[in-house]
Amino acid sequence: MMFVGDSLNRGQYVSMICLLHRLIPEHAKSMKSYNNDALTVFRAKDYNASIEFYWAPFLLESNSDNAVVHRVSDRIVRRGSINKHGKHWKGVDILVFNTYLWWMTGLDIKILKGSFEDEEKEIIEVSAEDAYRMAMRSMLRWVRKNMDRKRTRVFFTSMSPTHGKGIEWGGEPGENCYNQTTIIEDSNYWDSNSRKTIMNVIAEEFSKSKFPITFLNITQLSSYRKDAHTSIYKKQWSPLTAEQLANPVSYADCVHWCLPGLQDTWNELLFSKLFYP
Repeated sequence: MMFVGDSLNRGQYVSMICLLHRLIPEHAKSMKSYNNDALTVFRAKDYNASIEFYWAPFLLESNSDNAVVHRVSDRIVRRGSINKHGKHWKGVDILVFNTYLWWMTGLDIKILKGSFEDEEKEIIEVSAEDAYRMAMRSMLRWVRKNMDRKRTRVFFTSMSPTHGKGIEWGGEPGENCYNQTTIIEDSNYWDSNSRKTIMNVIAEEFSKSKFPITFLNITQLSSYRKDAHTSIYKKQWSPLTAEQLANPVSYADCVHWCLPGLQDTWNELLFSKLFYP
């Protein structure tokens, strides 16, 4: 089994490992990273099984493909480049894809027509929806050509909501997920960062797919969990300033999720759809 995508998919991957590994004795399991942390592999030796994570935040080749250093302000995605990463997915029995957050810059997406090695680069800008549609078509084409529908399964996890605007759920202006301890009880609540136009692109493209894709719709159920983010309890990649420390809201992570936590539920859904399709 391989999870392919961004840090939210990595979180789901780590959740899956945490749910499974305690049942396996120490001598019968291992976990290693390869290719500068682009690939992480957990092995259950007695079962001849592995669960892996592969970093590809856009699925296509991009200038954010370094799994450690990928914070670039000017993101560029290369058109028609899925084989750059796809060659590492061949032979997998169960694929779990995700991609969403990195497309949501609030700006048009820069698409590279040629190669990153070209001296003169031809770059066009398209809407997030058009760029995302391009990625979905590339992914579905790759799946159709490389996966065997008789013996393999492909899943796609929907967008993971964020909780950066407290005013959306009736909180105070300037409030976010920091210090939240209760869920959102409004059953109609929908996070404004979870674009329904992107959901429409997924529905349109998946409906045309000749290979069956199992859609894990975790968006609505996760939208209620403003209390479940890592908030300030995470690794800080650079020292916090005095101003930040005085105002925890300013550096609370309202994107990623605590473990144990919500992403364990995502994996329970994955388990159910895998074994009881």
